[in-house]
Amino acid sequence: MIPRVLLTASLFLISVASNGFATKAPFNPREYPKNVVTCPAINRAENKQVDIDLHYVDINPQAKKTLLFLHGWPGLWASWKYQIEEFQNDYHIIAPDIRGFGASTHPGDVRSSGTMPDLVGDLLCILEHAGALEAIAVGHDWGTQLAYEAARERPDIFTAVVGITIPYMPCAGPFVPTQTLVAAHPRLAYQLFFDSQTHAAATELGRDIRRTLRGTLRHVASPPPEDFLTNPETFLGAWDHYEEIPEIGFLSKEEEDYWVEQYSIQGFKHNLQFYTDENRLAAWQFANEQGNHTIPQPVLSILATEDPVANMELAAKLLHSFDFLPNHSLHRLPTAHWTQLEMPDEVNSIIREWLTKLDAKQEHTHDEL
Repeated sequence: MIPRVLLTASLFLISVASNGFATKAPFNPREYPKNVVTCPAINRAENKQVDIDLHYVDINPQAKKTLLFLHGWPGLWASWKYQIEEFQNDYHIIAPDIRGFGASTHPGDVRSSGTMPDLVGDLLCILEHAGALEAIAVGHDWGTQLAYEAARERPDIFTAVVGITIPYMPCAGPFVPTQTLVAAHPRLAYQLFFDSQTHAAATELGRDIRRTLRGTLRHVASPPPEDFLTNPETFLGAWDHYEEIPEIGFLSKEEEDYWVEQYSIQGFKHNLQFYTDENRLAAWQFANEQGNHTIPQPVLSILATEDPVANMELAAKLLHSFDFLPNHSLHRLPTAHWTQLEMPDEVNSIIREWLTKLDAKQEHTHDEL
């Protein structure tokens, strides 16, 4: 015979579950196995071809359409946890660790062997290995620019783009060295540190990985110090008067431990490639000489209005970003830099609505043909 209190509790739990209110298990990145593909790469410092191993999460490969999630700095595939949970039953999900991040290896020359075209080549290698003929590229931070560059280079494969937090940065204008960029935008001074003192920056960042991640992954309710990002000689110096940096609001303790473990594999010595002038100039030359800066595919931009790095909508206007995106939708969210982690429900809703309209439009076009 079941005691009345247990019977009552059991009936309550059954009622909760049947009404859709059952508690969802917290995201556990360790439950997602990774595939590994060996891809060709170039070490330009030594002028030789090498192989790199790229790790990626591959979910629901039987689905008709693929979403390729691209993280930025300092990110990992797991920075897409909320989007993976939202879309994994409806789409083929591919979420790589970009070369130099986590266990994904690097050619070894961080200054000139991590251009945007190099990274697009990595994506093509991953998609081929995963059996995906085409994909919608979804990016955050530098992953956004990578998504745009992939769509620009290979519109036959990257059929649409979702860019989160930062706008499209076309290479239609003159190349701007980091030193010049920082002179005009002082809050980008950290990029000068990463470019001019890359080894010293990687050493500082790797000294206490947990502190580095906590200092960087902030949100509106728990912002960094006002002078964060403004010193060309240090990245974490603004946090020096904090004995302990507050925990990351959108990661559990277990997730934070996972991030620390993943960054402990290589530290930061191979993932500052986005910031070196050698990589930036080579990427600019490649795109500028090709000249096809317009991206005709459907594009969804979700810009952050409270990002401490920059006013992203103003940056888009200065870069004339939207002039090169004729099939563009824009949304704004009041987040700091980590939009998809800070407001996941809103981001997921915006993306799903856009994808639904995109699917309907494509089906209508197919019916007309």
